[in-house]
Formats: sequence, C-alpha cells, structure tokens
Amino acid sequence: MMDVRRAGERYRGGDPAAGIESLHAFSFGPHYDPDNLRFGAVIACNEERLAPGAGFDEHPHSHTEIVTWVVEGELTHRDSTGRTSVIRPGDVQRLSAAGGVRHVERNDAEVPLVFVQMWLAPLEPGGDPAYEVVHGIADSTPYAVPEAGAMLHVRRLAAGERTAVPDAAYAYVHVVRGEVRLAGKELGPGDAARITGAEGLEAVGVTGAELLMWEMPATPDPSDSGDLSSPSGV
Repeated sequence: MMDVRRAGERYRGGDPAAGIESLHAFSFGPHYDPDNLRFGAVIACNEERLAPGAGFDEHPHSHTEIVTWVVEGELTHRDSTGRTSVIRPGDVQRLSAAGGVRHVERNDAEVPLVFVQMWLAPLEPGGDPAYEVVHGIADSTPYAVPEAGAMLHVRRLAAGERTAVPDAAYAYVHVVRGEVRLAGKELGPGDAARITGAEGLEAVGVTGAELLMWEMPATPDPSDSGDLSSPSGV
C-alpha cells in the first residue's frame, strides 16, 4: 500500500519574520494530528529554510535519532557535547539525542540554507548522546541508524534512470529535488510516499532527481512517537 503526501499538504511553521520557514510532514508542535504521528520509525520529516544569519537557538532533545541532509547552503551545528561542525550538500549528519542533549543550528553563511531533517524513534530509550557526520556520501551508499533499526538510502537519478525501493515492512521515500515516477504516480520536490509492505517497487527519474529513502522493519510499538517537544521546530 502506498500513501502519497504532497509538499503542499505539509504543516507550515517556523518564524518567517526571523528568517525561518518550516514545512512539517508529520504532526509537530502546535500542528497536532493524532492520525499523523509517525510512519515506521519516522516521526518527523521537516524541510527547513533559513535566511543568512537565521537559526535555531539552543534547545533540547531526548530519545530521538536526528538525521540531517543539506540541500543548499551550509548548516553550522553546535551541541552540548562540545562538538561544532559545518554540514554541506552531500553530507549526512546524525545526532543521537539518547538521554538528553542540547544543540544550536544556524545559517552563518551569506546565502540561504535549505535542509531536510528527519527524526526517528529509537528502539530503546536512554543512553549517551552520540554524533556523526559522513562527508560526501556516495550515491547508493546505505547509511545505517541501528538505534532506530533503520537504513537510509540516498539516490541521485538521471532522467530515465531507475532505482529499487527497498523491500521492507515500511519504506519512506522523500523527493529532495527533481521529479520521479513511483507505482504510476509522479512525485515532485517535497512530495513523499509512505509504503507499507514494499516489495519489487522501482522509482524512475522523470527528470534528474535526488531521493532519500528509509528502509524500516515493523515497529514494535507504533504508539511511541518519540520527542516532539522542541519549541523551535528542529
């Protein structure tokens, strides 16, 4: 079964006056929807746009795996473990909030920043925070998030090129850029497909396209929606 969610259906958030625009694919903050709390392990998929100099001041997270993909510009990240890093297009950043962590995310560059941030519920709560960046991840290279029992697949397609959607109990496909055809439906930037019982599916590039695809097993407790408490959005 495939459920397509269009970019225009996302909940709008952020603070436009402060240079922050947010689009939420799932129930988030004041946009509470009991029928849209999670899909598999994914509990948030936020598209964030930060003007130069804008950002999210220090805020807490706990019991959440936070994976960030920069589309344009560069993201400066600082957290309470003492780490500071700059994330650019093609890099995968993961912050395991575990028992609790605080962080800051800003656009310190002179050009606009666009990034996609995805939150996953861990299999077990607690533990120590952890942080990782993979710079310039290669196309088709899977990135494992074992704490959530999930695997991220990054695909960059040329027009007419095909890629397999992972066979999984849950597969979440997010179109970062370009257009693809999936199970007879065309998806554009910001569109996503939530696929239950994915088997033998392919995505085809209608144009050049970039996809983020999550491969997830059946979740042990769908009622556990993780940490959605961040007042600033990310």
